[in-house]
Amino acid sequence: MKARVGVDYQHVANTLANRAAELLQTMVAVTDDRDLIVAGSDVSAIGLPSHLAGDAFLAGCVRIPLHLDAHLGEVIVAKPRNGEDLTPRLAQVVVDLVVSQTVVVQRLLNHHALKNKFIHDVLHGLVIDEATILREAKVLDLDLVPPRAVILIDAADYILGPACDRALAGHPIERRISLLIGSIVSFFTLPTDTICAHLGDGDVAVLKASNTPNLASWADRGVGHDSGTSSWADLGALKRASEALLARLRADTGMPLTIGIGRHHPGLCGLARSYQDARVALSLGRNFHGSGRVHRLDQLGVSAFVGINDENTKVELAYHLLGPLDHEPDLLATLEMFFAENHSPSSTARRLSIHRNTLSYRLDKVASLTGLDPRCFDDALQVRLALILRSLHANWNR
Repeated sequence: MKARVGVDYQHVANTLANRAAELLQTMVAVTDDRDLIVAGSDVSAIGLPSHLAGDAFLAGCVRIPLHLDAHLGEVIVAKPRNGEDLTPRLAQVVVDLVVSQTVVVQRLLNHHALKNKFIHDVLHGLVIDEATILREAKVLDLDLVPPRAVILIDAADYILGPACDRALAGHPIERRISLLIGSIVSFFTLPTDTICAHLGDGDVAVLKASNTPNLASWADRGVGHDSGTSSWADLGALKRASEALLARLRADTGMPLTIGIGRHHPGLCGLARSYQDARVALSLGRNFHGSGRVHRLDQLGVSAFVGINDENTKVELAYHLLGPLDHEPDLLATLEMFFAENHSPSSTARRLSIHRNTLSYRLDKVASLTGLDPRCFDDALQVRLALILRSLHANWNR
């Protein structure tokens, strides 16, 4: 019996000895390449050379060679206790069946573990050579060619929740992870749409294909603020997809989950940046706006400017929030004056030499284009901080 994949010989031997003994109603032992018994239904024989296994094993036994990778051993099947004849053919069939099932299960578990570690390392910036990422992705049968953004799901309450919870009863942690990822994959319909991995501590990362065909179902062509070519352009569609996914996962798990979404960044190493976006959005959103929701960086309010540590991300957020005003110099000048005059409509209108109704129209237009009303405190803070960051960035790059 041969297997081509890397497997744990001891684990296979233990499973084989116990399962084959149960099916054949007799004693079964497995030896290693030193001819020592490493597993057996009779534990007293473990550690002995096969020729010392005892008369019960050796009288009328069937010996079957066992090859697992570089390991060479033997399966010793004793004569059945009920006195029935045991044909070598039947023993071979049972051993082959048990070994095949055990190897397939172990291969699957090993594949999942390797995939989870690989994605964890890529998202945390531990692998930065793109050729290495592509090579390892190919070995694991992962398609990283389509542009992808990270959707980060906090499923700790479901995955790590106490077994006594009714929703989790009977499902060990690995089973819960499998059920959750199965729900995610079935939600997104295209074959290479999603790549999922459990990162530990109940966090599940979804590498969502974020090119136009993969987001078409959630695109909102009526929302101009989602359009553009920057890394922020597809966040609206990603959020709508994530909200629909969240509803599905709630129904499937019966547990509260929270999601943070990241932008698409170019290149394979951009996945780490997308993950950081999603991580910050999830953490800040959960702390300031509550759990059980979908959070994205540009909808976190002032907390984004306070809580984001990466200065480049803050600057990019500032340009994104004010991007709709790039071709509206009058509106930008109006905002600068409005803040300089401490939000006083009469003073601002007088300094700009315009009517107050004109000022009101301009502020309404700012709110319409950006989604931020400079007459509201939280929105005004965001706009003011964005203006300052843009100005500082422009001065730094002169």
